[in-house]
Amino acid sequence: MIRGSHLLPYPVCSHPGAIRKLVPVPSDWTSGMLTLAHPSTPCPGAHSRLGCFSSRRRCISLAKSSVKMSSFEGSQDYADGDLQGSKQLYLGIDFGTSGARYVLIDKQGTIRSEIKRTYPQPLVGNTLNWASSWRETLFSLLEDIPVGLCRYIASISIDGTSATTLIIDSNTGELLCRPFLYNESLPDALPIVTSIAPENHTVCSGSSTLCKLVSWWNSNNSNKGSAVLMHQSDWLLWLLHGKFGISDYNNALKVGYNPETDSYPSWLLAQPFFYLLPSVKAPGSPIGCIKEDIRLRFGFPKGCVVCTGTTDSIAAFLAARATQPGRAVTSLGSTLAIKLLSTSRIEDARFGVYSHRLDDKWLVGGASNTGGAVLRQIFTNGQLEVLSSQIDPLVPSPLDYYPLPATGERFPVADPNMMPRLHPRPESEVEYLHGILESIARIEAKGYKLLKELGATEVEEVFTAGGGAKNQVWIKIRERVLGLPVHRASQTEAAYGAALLALKGVGLQN
Repeated sequence: MIRGSHLLPYPVCSHPGAIRKLVPVPSDWTSGMLTLAHPSTPCPGAHSRLGCFSSRRRCISLAKSSVKMSSFEGSQDYADGDLQGSKQLYLGIDFGTSGARYVLIDKQGTIRSEIKRTYPQPLVGNTLNWASSWRETLFSLLEDIPVGLCRYIASISIDGTSATTLIIDSNTGELLCRPFLYNESLPDALPIVTSIAPENHTVCSGSSTLCKLVSWWNSNNSNKGSAVLMHQSDWLLWLLHGKFGISDYNNALKVGYNPETDSYPSWLLAQPFFYLLPSVKAPGSPIGCIKEDIRLRFGFPKGCVVCTGTTDSIAAFLAARATQPGRAVTSLGSTLAIKLLSTSRIEDARFGVYSHRLDDKWLVGGASNTGGAVLRQIFTNGQLEVLSSQIDPLVPSPLDYYPLPATGERFPVADPNMMPRLHPRPESEVEYLHGILESIARIEAKGYKLLKELGATEVEEVFTAGGGAKNQVWIKIRERVLGLPVHRASQTEAAYGAALLALKGVGLQN
C-alpha cells in the first residue's frame, strides 16, 4: 500500500507492455491512499475505456472515495472543453528505436503523467510490420492517458527517429512500400544523390532520407502520381490531424531542406520527384485540430491542437533546456550523440557533422556508433553497476580502445570500414570497464574538438541524457577528459521535449 498526499493518483491501470510512474505533484491534488492490486485481481473501479477487466493485467486502482482531485476534477469554474486558464495540459510522445513514451506536462513544465510502451511485433510473412506496430503503439498510449486528464490536453506533438521514411498514397492513405528505417542504408541511390547535391551535403549519406526517396523512385514503376513523402513523426501526427504532406524543418533536413533559407534548394526542386516533398513548418507549429473521431474516441477537448514535431535527438536536447550558445547535450544511449547550441551553422558530411535549426540558433553535432550497445555486448546491467563503483574516476586509464558494436563509424570519423578496437583485455574486469568508459569519453571529447575546429561555438558546459546519464562514475570520468562541467540533465526523456513543443504550439496559436 502506498500512502501519502504527494503522489499523483494516475494512471489508473497498467496494460501489458506499459510502464507507468507515480510523479510528485502539489499536495492539493491528492489525499488518502492508493492500492496496488494483485496481478490476478480485476480492477472493478476502473473506467471501461481502459479495458482493465482482464485478470492477466496489473492494475493500480483508487480506493473508493479516498482521493480528492480538487485541482482538476473539482474545479467548478473549469467547464468541459474549456481550454482557457491555467489548467491546460500538453502532450508529447516520443517514438524511439524500441518503444514509445508519452509525457503530459502543465504550463510550468511539471510532469503530470507518463507511460512507456515497447513496440508489439506484428508480422507480414517473416517481416516485421513497423507501420502497424507504430500505429498500434500510438493509440495504446492515447488509451493509457488517464480519463480525468485527457479532457484538459490543449495540444499534442510527436518526435520520431531521424530519416525514418514512409511513402504514402495521398488518395487512400495507404503505404506504397514498407517504411525505410532510420539506420537503413541505400547505397544504390548514393551515386545519384551525390551527383545532384552540393559536395559534402548532409544528404550525401546512404542512410539519408533523400537516398531512401531516390531508391524508392527508381525501383517503383506505378502509383507515383499521388505519392507523398512523410517522416515517421509526420505520419503519426497525420493519423491525428488528417492533413497530408506536412513536416518540420528538423525532420526535413536529411531530405535536403535548407533551414537557413527556409526553403527547398533549386537543385532538389529540379528533380522529377520534387512533388513528393512535404511542406515544411517550424517544429511546434500548429497544424490543425485533432480529428473529431479521434477526439471523441479518447476524450480530448474541442480545440485540441496537433503541432508539428521533430526528431528524437532534437526532442532530447529540448528536454534538457540548454538554451544558451556553448551549452551541449551528450546522449549516452545505444550510441553516443552530441549536440551543441551554436551561433554558426556547420555542415560537413566528411565527418558526419550537420546542423539543425533551433529558432535563431543552430544545433550542431553528430552521432558516433560507440556507446551503450558496446557495453551491453560485454557486461550485464548488474555488472556495470558493481564494477563502476570500484573505479576511481580521477585516475586516467592507460588503455586505449575504440569501442564499436560492429564495423563502421559515423562521427567524429566517418569510416564505414572502421573496425572495433577492444584489446588488449586486462585480467581485471574493473580495469577493462574503466578503459572502455574512458575511451568513449575520448571519442566524445574528439567530437566537441572537431565541432570547434569546423567553426561552431566552443562548448562550455555539457548536459547528459540517455541511460548512461545514470552512471555517476562515468560522468566524473567524462568531466576530467572533457575538462568541462558535466551534469545529468534534469529532464532526459525526448517525450518531455515533444511536450515542450506542444506547449510552444499553443503559444504560437494564441
